[in-house]
Amino acid sequence: MTQTKPRRYLDRSTPPHLSTLILLAGIGAMTMNVFLPSLPKIADYFAVDYKVVQLSVAGYLAASGFLQLFVGPFADRYGRRPLLLWGLGIFVLATIGCLLAPNFATFMVFRILQASVATSMALSRAVVRDINTPDRAAAMMGYVTMGMSMVPMFAPVLGGVLDEFFGWQASFWLLLASGLVIFWITWADLGETAAPSDLSILRQFGEYPELLTSPRFWGYSMAAATSSGAFFAYIGGGPFVATSVFGLSPAQFGMFNAAAGIGYFIGNWFTGLYASRVGMNRMILSGGLIVTLGMLLSLLCALADFGGPYAFFGAMIFVGFGNGMTIPSANAGMLSVRPHLAGTAAGLGGAIMIGGGAALSALAGSLLAPGTGAFPLIWLMLVCGIASVCCILAVMRRERRLGVA
Repeated sequence: MTQTKPRRYLDRSTPPHLSTLILLAGIGAMTMNVFLPSLPKIADYFAVDYKVVQLSVAGYLAASGFLQLFVGPFADRYGRRPLLLWGLGIFVLATIGCLLAPNFATFMVFRILQASVATSMALSRAVVRDINTPDRAAAMMGYVTMGMSMVPMFAPVLGGVLDEFFGWQASFWLLLASGLVIFWITWADLGETAAPSDLSILRQFGEYPELLTSPRFWGYSMAAATSSGAFFAYIGGGPFVATSVFGLSPAQFGMFNAAAGIGYFIGNWFTGLYASRVGMNRMILSGGLIVTLGMLLSLLCALADFGGPYAFFGAMIFVGFGNGMTIPSANAGMLSVRPHLAGTAAGLGGAIMIGGGAALSALAGSLLAPGTGAFPLIWLMLVCGIASVCCILAVMRRERRLGVA
């Protein structure tokens, strides 16, 4: 239900402040990005191969996607607030476990448990939908995601610097402190934004077929999954390309990696300003085309052996910009297909998007090897961009047939 009470910060009897929603979305992005420059050192610390330690990215994403299958029904049944607080609490404990892990297997267990913070990313979107009118939801998601997008801009840079001066554990100390602060802010500022459903959990899961049989829901979900898949593939393969292909240090990789975050920030800013006027579908289509264009340019530069890391990472600005346009609008599209199942749609859509990202991240890591250069990653990201365009074109075609405005 849309709430009209004026917002008062740290007063959970009023709708949550925009900054609270940005922090909830941002902690998930930080958990995924801040330790990327440290992957090679984590591999050395635990004496495992890079392809093994890269599973800490793919495994985290897979666990996040699986968890979101349950987040939606539980959030619709019991409300947003309890799940957000439980998710953040488990995240804090899991981060402590990562810091104390004596071996890589233990580290992986707690790294996967860190995926509990996925509740924050999924339910921040549902809260946006709860407290805004449908016409404002896409624009507000753009603003929330724009604020969140500052995290992948700066987190890898900060993580790289922390790694060089204090070791790989420093990034996890940062995550621990952030988790504690955001838990307190959420406790104080975010009250319940949706009336709990009186349907049982089994009945909530029984609502999935209504979404899974909707071609439009699948179209929006797959447009988001394939567009973001280009970015997740980059997360899985980017550290290897930086260190093994271009010989960059963790701090240098962190600085180059900011290119994708800068593009993502600009794309979300653009979405926040123009989504209501341009429309969800055209925003998604434009975003997919921009991702595709960026990867075509990257491929041409790689074939011509031109630009080195500047050309490769510079193209990530296009990937970030396109995703900044696509993801908020596609999320709003998923939630608008069946508005009465907004929480369930947020969870299921997030599971499809992040689960696909986990697979693409693992695939990127497995395709790259000494001697391959960056080509396998570039081709994989290019295919993702093309697939995103095809998915939203299918949605637009169906809406024309159905006469949906």
